Amino acid sequence: MNAYFEQIAPDRYRPTRHAGGAWNSDEIHFSPLGGLIVHAIDLHREAAGGASGMELGRISFDILGFLAADDCVIQVKTIRPGRTIELIEATVTIAGRPAVLARAWFIATNDTTAVAGGDTIPLESPESASPWEMGDTWPGGYIASLESRTVEPPRPGRTSAWLRTETALVAGEPSSPHASFIALVDTANGIAVRQSPTNWMFPNLDLTIHLHRQPIGDWVGLNTSVTFGPAGHGLTSSVLHDESGPIGRAEQILTVRPMS
Repeated sequence: MNAYFEQIAPDRYRPTRHAGGAWNSDEIHFSPLGGLIVHAIDLHREAAGGASGMELGRISFDILGFLAADDCVIQVKTIRPGRTIELIEATVTIAGRPAVLARAWFIATNDTTAVAGGDTIPLESPESASPWEMGDTWPGGYIASLESRTVEPPRPGRTSAWLRTETALVAGEPSSPHASFIALVDTANGIAVRQSPTNWMFPNLDLTIHLHRQPIGDWVGLNTSVTFGPAGHGLTSSVLHDESGPIGRAEQILTVRPMS
C-alpha cells in the first residue's frame, strides 16, 4: 500500500510501514501524522459546513508523548466558529493515550495583491538542486519514502532542501494541498542536524506553522537552521517554500540530550 495511513473507521486511521519513525522503529514519524491531522480537520470543516472562502493561516501541534505505530483516533471540534476567523481543535489518541493536541486558525480571504510583499527571495529550484540520500543519516519508512534534494551541501545546523513524495497521505482518499504540504514539514528537524543522531537525541516537542500564502505543487522547500542552547533546549526554524517562493515559517522546540 503506497500510503502513510489507511482509514479503518470514520475517526480511526492505521499507519503503514511508510509512516515509520526515525528515532524508533516502533514509532510513527510525526511528519505524516501532522498531515493526517490537517486532513481530518479538512474533513470536519467540510462535514460541518465551515465557512467558505477561508484558508489555513496557522496550525500548532503539541506532541504529548511516544507516537506508537498503532491505530490513531482523531477527534475534531470547532472551538470558535465565524465568518472571518475560525479556530479548530484536533486531538489524537494512540493506544488509548493522548498523543497530539492541535489547533488551527482559518482566516477569511481578501484581495490584498496591491499591498503584498515581504521576504520573497525563493530557493534555487528543485530541478537545479542536488540529489541527497537522507537515509544515510536517518532510518525509517517515512524517510525512505522521500525524494530529497539540497540547494547546497548540508552543514551542521544549516541546510536548504527540497522534499517530495509519491506516497499518498491516506489510501484511496484525496488530500488538500495544505495537508499534503504539511505532511512533510516536520522533516525540517532532520535535515540540518548539528550532532550525529547516534550520539545525541534532539526530538521536537511541538511544531507550529504560519502560512502567509497557500502552497502549490508537489515540492516542499525548507530553508532551515538549528540552534542548541546550553541547558538541553534547542530550536529548529524554517522558512517554508514552494516553487513560487516563500509561503510561511515553521518552528520546532527541541529537547536535547545525549544518547544513553
